[in-house]
Amino acid sequence: MRPSHLLLAVLVAAVWGVNFTVIEIGLDHFPPLFFSALRFLAAALPAVFLVGRPKVAWKWIVAVGLVLGVAKFGLVFVGMDAGMPAGLSSLVLQIQAVFTAVIAAAVLGERPSRVQALGMLVALGGIGVAAVDEGTSGPLGAFLMVIGAAAAWGVSNVLTRKASPPDALNFMVWVSTVPVLPLLALSLLTEGPAEDLAALRALDWQGTGTILFVAWVSTVFGFGAWGWLLRRHPASTVVPFSLLVPVFGMSSAALFLGESVTPLRWCAAALLVGGVALTTLTPARRRVPGITVRTSPEFAGRLPVPAEESGR
Repeated sequence: MRPSHLLLAVLVAAVWGVNFTVIEIGLDHFPPLFFSALRFLAAALPAVFLVGRPKVAWKWIVAVGLVLGVAKFGLVFVGMDAGMPAGLSSLVLQIQAVFTAVIAAAVLGERPSRVQALGMLVALGGIGVAAVDEGTSGPLGAFLMVIGAAAAWGVSNVLTRKASPPDALNFMVWVSTVPVLPLLALSLLTEGPAEDLAALRALDWQGTGTILFVAWVSTVFGFGAWGWLLRRHPASTVVPFSLLVPVFGMSSAALFLGESVTPLRWCAAALLVGGVALTTLTPARRRVPGITVRTSPEFAGRLPVPAEESGR
């Protein structure tokens, strides 16, 4: 990988990590579901008029839009608004790799190897440690919402694999058009039109900046650059950089939000990142009648990892 490409991969990981801190700041200005709707609206417009027609069937765009945009990001934003720390959110969401592997085994017949199975157990151990840490210092319900978001992310990863979009940026922009109305409807029902209107009336440069960052920098630039890298390098070369996301996420939250990183949280980070590395970077075995085929990391890595926000 060229030095410029390496720096781009690190930059994307940094953007996705810092994105959690930006989301935390944005939640001081907007109700969570309304904020998420505005994020996707800004990501879709005007980009949808510039990326061309969708390159995959609409059923995949709608399915991923609902699962990734409404379920995953809705749960992340609501969970963080309920008290889940930004840095810990960036870490816990990485368990999506385990959910992806389990769902892929059930749906796509990709049996995890022994090393992958070990990685899943290690990552789950990290989640257990993080749950103990959060259970003694924060709301466990918010923690479980982010776990639910990671599960939704795993489903969207497998759906994206089935869709096989040839252009990651085109796909992400069109996917961003789907969650806007459902999230707005949920916001009106649960948060109320008065809160949404009050947020718009009080809109200032900081609130506007958080929307533009999570929409244009994290979503459009992040996914576009990540897809560009995956088209030029094996996924086994690019995907490991996603493990830097919680590093930047926890560091930026500590620096800008004053979040403390307890010894238990460092232990959880080591277990989770190590387990995700084993799960993500080890070939899976794909079952064919009478044959067991090992799936290379180049094939397995064509999942949208991670994203922010994988707050992607």
